[in-house]
Amino acid sequence: MPCYIISYDMTEGGSYEELHQAIKDFGTWAHITESTWAVVTDWKAKEIRDDLGQYLPSGSRLFVVRSGTEGAWRNVICKNEWLKKRL
Repeated sequence: MPCYIISYDMTEGGSYEELHQAIKDFGTWAHITESTWAVVTDWKAKEIRDDLGQYLPSGSRLFVVRSGTEGAWRNVICKNEWLKKRL
């Protein structure tokens, strides 16, 4: 299954707990940085965007992209092994 990177900037009035739970509901996920996650799913980027958008107040930013073939990182929240295996 493909892995998607999700990044957001939430404006005031949103609930991080609700958004984070919606992300976790994809089943296979990693919390990469404070506002960046990865999920493994058969959903398309547009479907993920539309689903998560309901948890973000107006004016919030949301970015969803299918991961590519190369990546680099430092000091991430999740385990390096998770990223190496799925990105």
